[in-house]
Amino acid sequence: MAGGWAKDGAVSEQIEASINDELARMKARKAPSGESLKFCAECEEEIPERRRVALPGVKLCVDCASERDGRPQDRGGFNRRGSKDSQLK
Repeated sequence: MAGGWAKDGAVSEQIEASINDELARMKARKAPSGESLKFCAECEEEIPERRRVALPGVKLCVDCASERDGRPQDRGGFNRRGSKDSQLK
């Protein structure tokens, strides 16, 4: 149920659009390709054989990959919701 001037289902459409945007961003992320490295590109520790087989083209050990994934990433885009004040003007 939408209120005010919003049409019915507007909230669901907004949520679905946000999910689709995030899925598209994740698909666009470059996956490793090529031959896996035997040693990590950052710390030079040996990458276990099982990891190299499971992830073809892997360049980082588990620790370095986890650290990199934990870093906040800047993402472009805009806030679909906007602020309440901007909608009232």
